[in-house]
Amino acid sequence: MPDTDPPEGERGSRRRKLLAGGAAVVIAAIVVLVILLSSGPKNVSHPKVSFTAPTHTQTKPPPKKRTFNFRWPWYGYDAARDRDLQTSPNLHPPFRVNWSFAPNALIEFPPSIAGRSLYYMDDSGMVKDIDAMNGRLNWQHQVGSLSSATPAIAQKQGLIITPTLATKGKSPGGGKIVALNMRNGRTAWQHPIGAGTESSPIVMHNIVYFGDQSGRVYAMDARTGRTLWTFTASGAVKGGVAYANGNIYLDDYGGHVYAVNAKTGKQVWSSGTSSSYGLGSGQFYSTPTVAYGRVYVGNTNGYVYSYAANNGQLAWSKGTGAYVYSSAAAANVPGAGPTIFMGSYDGNFYAFNAQSGATRWVHTDGAKISGTATVINNVVYYSSFGKRTVGLDTRTGKPVFSFKDGRFSPIVATPGALFLSGGYVEYELVPVAPKRHTKPKPRAKPKPHAEPKPHRKSAPPRARHTRSRR
Repeated sequence: MPDTDPPEGERGSRRRKLLAGGAAVVIAAIVVLVILLSSGPKNVSHPKVSFTAPTHTQTKPPPKKRTFNFRWPWYGYDAARDRDLQTSPNLHPPFRVNWSFAPNALIEFPPSIAGRSLYYMDDSGMVKDIDAMNGRLNWQHQVGSLSSATPAIAQKQGLIITPTLATKGKSPGGGKIVALNMRNGRTAWQHPIGAGTESSPIVMHNIVYFGDQSGRVYAMDARTGRTLWTFTASGAVKGGVAYANGNIYLDDYGGHVYAVNAKTGKQVWSSGTSSSYGLGSGQFYSTPTVAYGRVYVGNTNGYVYSYAANNGQLAWSKGTGAYVYSSAAAANVPGAGPTIFMGSYDGNFYAFNAQSGATRWVHTDGAKISGTATVINNVVYYSSFGKRTVGLDTRTGKPVFSFKDGRFSPIVATPGALFLSGGYVEYELVPVAPKRHTKPKPRAKPKPHAEPKPHRKSAPPRARHTRSRR
């Protein structure tokens, strides 16, 4: 260090340089702030981003009779979580309640289905196997003290995979993932999840995939529960993951969406809610839906987002009036084309063009919509906090069904019945048999009055011949 202070002029020059440098830093920070604010959520539409249009509307022949080999194996119906079942045309409103079952606990998520069994978890951490034919309890098993997910069926292993937020108390933390025997509910294996999990799992190629509250995503051997790999996101992974094209797709509370290689756990791409800077805003709670070469998710910032599944490019974003906790249902609607259905906390239910994000129609419910819709035979069903379930025509948005119960994600189905999760009651709904219109029997024509027959004159009595006495 020098022994003497620099001259006064030199010190002033340095001071001016420091002030100028500080001002430049402040200006740069302001510019960055303006860019960040201007890149916040807004309506965006890039319809030319990679999109795979379906070639035809999928239809299935109606079954000749009710069968019990059908599976709805996890939340969202298929691995891509599109929530669309086109089946027997008889499965259409009007419906009647065939049976009901009350577990005496809140039901936030619908059951999974395998054959004659409905497997579901209530909020108290109780797993139940209900006979789909009559609503009777086959078995139940307490796996935790707090849960909010749909179990997944590992059919090959004969197991039900059940996630829990907690095993003690009603606050998330100290959870676990538990595999139960499908036939009797006994524990096959379990793995502690310190942060807890409400991520509805899927099982693909004998691997269980799910996320947890700390942002960790797991791939586990479905038979043993051994961890194969983990991936760490930027925030809590509350929704389930979707599977398509060898990748799993997930979103997090940090406002990011990811594609991860399903075999290795290596990141393929990551995107935020900004098309320019990859920044994240709001929080993603919904489970991704993969359809038409896109990934669809809802965000607490009130927007619905569509990303290219192959590279994460933002295709469109569309604002609603409030939080979007709902996951998307995707269906190729006759007369309209590929459509995305989602509800919002603004009290409206939306149908969006899957390619461009343009609004096809809006149905006003008036109550907050938190759960996810399901499409069954071109009717989209959703529930609201108004404690009701509504069915709308997928093309027009006109109501065709209403039921006085339901709060979250209400409907799963088989080819012969709907299963509706109310707030605290599970229902089976079956189609009302159409009334047979028989032709009335024609009234018998009155017989004409017969003319009186002419009176016949009685013949004269015959003479009695008697033998003369001699």
